[in-house]
Amino acid sequence: MTELSTLRTDLAAAFRWAARLNMHESIANHFSVATNDAGSQFLLNPVGAHFSRIRASELLLLDVNDPATQQGDNAPDPTAWTLHAALHRALPQARCILHTHMHSATVLCCLKDFEFLMLDQNACRFYQRIAYDRDYAGMALHADEGARVAALMANSKSVLFMGNHGVIVVGPSVAQAFDELYYLEKACALQVAALATGRELSRIPDGVAALACSQWNDYPTRFSALHFTALKNFLNQEEPDYQT
Repeated sequence: MTELSTLRTDLAAAFRWAARLNMHESIANHFSVATNDAGSQFLLNPVGAHFSRIRASELLLLDVNDPATQQGDNAPDPTAWTLHAALHRALPQARCILHTHMHSATVLCCLKDFEFLMLDQNACRFYQRIAYDRDYAGMALHADEGARVAALMANSKSVLFMGNHGVIVVGPSVAQAFDELYYLEKACALQVAALATGRELSRIPDGVAALACSQWNDYPTRFSALHFTALKNFLNQEEPDYQT
């Protein structure tokens, strides 16, 4: 299998599992993965495709330097183009970009001045790796919006909480980005539940959170890759058409 074929298969698997885990929303939201070192070419879901039915061959291969990319029947969703084209070019850590309105994370995005809290081990994975965009100003249709969002995620940030909107998660591979999306939603769901109790929260000290974050990053097995391989094995048995 070629590298491009592998990227297509992995991204299609990410879409299918996002649907299975109810991290999708109608035919909205976008996942992409860069196919060249410069990030100027990338795969993106086609307009109108439901996450639960996306196949590897249906993913659009786009080129930011080709004007025809934004024209014709296979033109990308305009908000997806605005964000993903800019982020892939500007952020070396953004080989894969996952944008969702997944429930618990978006709940937290709607709390005034919210800061992602170090409440559990899963949350510590994201210690000092989160950026915030607190000023919702409508859909990302203006050409400058992508550059503005990319600037917020500079300095190796891998998660952006978008006020009143949703989240963006970026990673060096589809496997790692999806694994982080999964654990981010788990941590957000815990925070929503903890806040709902009205009880005083027991926060993990910064030093311990930093240690746990480094342990996540340096874990002695290929945790993200193994998780994603397991997810693909389920699909290979139950929905093998995602590969076609």
